[in-house]
Amino acid sequence: MKIFRMLGRSIRDAFKSVFRNFSLSMASITCITITLIIVAVSMVASYNVEHFSKVIQKDVTMVVFLDNDITEDEIKELEVKINKLNNVEKCNFKSKAKSKEEMMAESDVFKGIMQTWEEKDNPLKDSFLIKVKNIEEIKNTANIIRSYEKVDIVNYGEEMVNNLISTFSTIEKIAIVAVVALIVVTVFLIINTIKLTIFSRKREISIMRLVGASNFSIKVPFIVEGMVLGFIGSIIPILIVIYGYTLLFDHFNGVLYSSLIQLVNPQPFVYIVSLFVALVGMLVGMIGSASAVRKYLKV
Repeated sequence: MKIFRMLGRSIRDAFKSVFRNFSLSMASITCITITLIIVAVSMVASYNVEHFSKVIQKDVTMVVFLDNDITEDEIKELEVKINKLNNVEKCNFKSKAKSKEEMMAESDVFKGIMQTWEEKDNPLKDSFLIKVKNIEEIKNTANIIRSYEKVDIVNYGEEMVNNLISTFSTIEKIAIVAVVALIVVTVFLIINTIKLTIFSRKREISIMRLVGASNFSIKVPFIVEGMVLGFIGSIIPILIVIYGYTLLFDHFNGVLYSSLIQLVNPQPFVYIVSLFVALVGMLVGMIGSASAVRKYLKV
């Protein structure tokens, strides 16, 4: 009960101290706000880049062309074998007649040429359209399918896919490093700002020592005050994330330039980012206050 009373009193005193030392508190809050905005925007951007890469990777289709003399039974048997592969998510059969219909629908030139073809004259091939679970394993999956009988050609745009994997892997790593670096810089800036705030109140802490206050009772109010400063500083970044990102999503209808570049749905994404931003603000505020009281003032 004593701890709860002390905590309640510390929270009350923390809010009083924020207003009593308004100019210094505003300096800390401003620093926290600016740095957390940068962190929040970086998190939103990096997560969307990762989302773009996943959408594009899922759109990659492997086309397996079959021998002309393949029978219906062999097609069914081959489809079963392909579906059993661990990396195959979906396998759809497309007959050469279906391919002919689609090509005729796409172009009048094709239609003029193909409409005279009889079934026995159709030079197109039956095929399987395959979606894989992990695009990084697509090469191994293609090699396995190439080894099957009655498989003529396996095509998935190997060079383009390899470049795609390499590009998005690099982007993902850069995004992760950038977010981590920004968080570290944020922690450093906020901690040092709060240290300056508390250092300016060294006399206040010395008086508390003289009247017999314990180290713990001195530290707690300042740690809670740091947490309060961190929370107040996170309010504007949270509002920017929730309302700003939602407006951006609605303005572009969730798509940038192409259907492949889809934005992450705001729900519950913005609330997860907001919670993280609030926790980072409060945590570094507490760490900064505790560090300042312990190291700089040697309490």
